[in-house]
Amino acid sequence: MSEGEYSPEIISGGYLSIGEEESVRANRSYWDGSAEEYLAEHGSFLGASEFVWCPEGVREDDVRLLGDVVKQQVLEIGCGAGQCSRWLAEHGALATGVDLSSGMLEQASRLQREQPLADGAVPPTFLQADARSLPFPSGSFDIAFSSYGALPFVKDAESVLAEAARVLRPGGLWTFSVTHPLRWMFPDVPGEAGLTVEYSYFDRTPYVEVDGSGQPVYAEHHRTMGDWVRLLIDAGFELTGLTEPEWPDDNELSWGGWSPLRGRLMPGTTIFSTRLRG
Repeated sequence: MSEGEYSPEIISGGYLSIGEEESVRANRSYWDGSAEEYLAEHGSFLGASEFVWCPEGVREDDVRLLGDVVKQQVLEIGCGAGQCSRWLAEHGALATGVDLSSGMLEQASRLQREQPLADGAVPPTFLQADARSLPFPSGSFDIAFSSYGALPFVKDAESVLAEAARVLRPGGLWTFSVTHPLRWMFPDVPGEAGLTVEYSYFDRTPYVEVDGSGQPVYAEHHRTMGDWVRLLIDAGFELTGLTEPEWPDDNELSWGGWSPLRGRLMPGTTIFSTRLRG
């Protein structure tokens, strides 16, 4: 849920080719440098131990896409400051969160210090890890999920999906939210200029921002809806649900390219609900 608006090093952005490791390095550096400012701007919306799926404000309290989490081993991939994992802990789950960014994990530690969880909750375990190579034995978790974490920022999403499948037990749930693929066609601005198609839905060239020396400092990758379905099937998942949240009338906030104007006309988020076969 970011659009690269935080780093002062960013000079320009556009649709450019970028290597797998180059993309990972750029995004690790970006989130390390912007974590504190990101939480300062969006922290009130995300809460300290809330589970928010998307800028539309869909909350796990209301939709229960993960089902009953009591005593379940749950993994959050791309946990950021860990608010979702903290919500899970307060609802009886044994939660673990991983993130590539040490800056984001520092914010998770800060939240743990400044806003302790409810009595009786087992605090989540937070680890720094690349989502493409998770530090857990196979079959370690009952549920895995990601709320705008990791997947938009890696070129090789199939590696993340393969790792999610590996660490889940057979029949385990894998649910994740990403920017709706249709949004790729429109400029990422909240006003009327963001309502006109400018790009091809079928062009998978990533969006990359660079600094003054031409080095990538942020990258985001596009997959069509068909791409996502194929990747999930290839990784061993069966699709059990697809959520395209409508913009709620009471949400007047703008977040990057998400806004009431755009949100009432086009989907901004898609949430894939799947189950590991076997």
